[in-house]
Amino acid sequence: MGKLFLFLGILTASTALWAQSDARPEILVLGTYHMANPGADVYNIQADDVLSPKRQQEIGELIEVLKKFHPTKIAIEADMKDSLDYRAYLAGKYTLSRSETNQIGYRLAKELDHAAIYPVDADGDFPLERVQSWAKANGRGEKLDAMMASMGAEVKEEDAFLHSHRVLETFERMNSDAASAKGIAFYYSFVPYGKPGDYPGSDLLAAWYQRNIRIYHNIVNLIDSPNDRILVIFGSGHLGWLQQNVANDASVKLRKLAEFTGPQ
Repeated sequence: MGKLFLFLGILTASTALWAQSDARPEILVLGTYHMANPGADVYNIQADDVLSPKRQQEIGELIEVLKKFHPTKIAIEADMKDSLDYRAYLAGKYTLSRSETNQIGYRLAKELDHAAIYPVDADGDFPLERVQSWAKANGRGEKLDAMMASMGAEVKEEDAFLHSHRVLETFERMNSDAASAKGIAFYYSFVPYGKPGDYPGSDLLAAWYQRNIRIYHNIVNLIDSPNDRILVIFGSGHLGWLQQNVANDASVKLRKLAEFTGPQ
């Protein structure tokens, strides 16, 4: 037992020293809306055409801001088993799609002369139907419907903001601390749905956390050097969770978009 405590003490001291060091890998998570409108989420922003000259210019403005982070690697929301078109894009044999992985990730990586771009997504369950069934069977259906409707209203607000503002302004709003906290709070609002021995709401939150911590594992697996700076481009629903993972990991340093949008 004494040896165990000695080991834990050494581990804690080593972690603390690394945490205090300036030479820690940095991770910036960029929460994004889905520019190609895949409709994969419960509620979805209806993006206008990102290939329009106006939006292309605005995406270029966002890319210039992201360059200030000086990313050494760019990670995107794509399955790790999928083959990417990035090398074909570098060779001039691929036309960018409307997706944010292409419009932000590929474009930025090419402008920074990166040889590769990194998929880091992980599969996961989202057992919402189980929560809905429990709520309906236990007289909580209307309350759950109201909670979901409030999230739908938030997405409509984001949609309206996007259609009346520049892409960069939308990303600033979407990546604010307030938006990040609100996103986490929404998932915690599922927790009360259940009873001892039957925890559909808590299980939904646990499944969502599991997916995000697996994604985080894939991100930190990219680190080769304490000087790495990894930009992670992911749907905004993951923003708060991935930021929380970075913030809780003493071996890395969390960076945020807001640090690079003001005067440098």
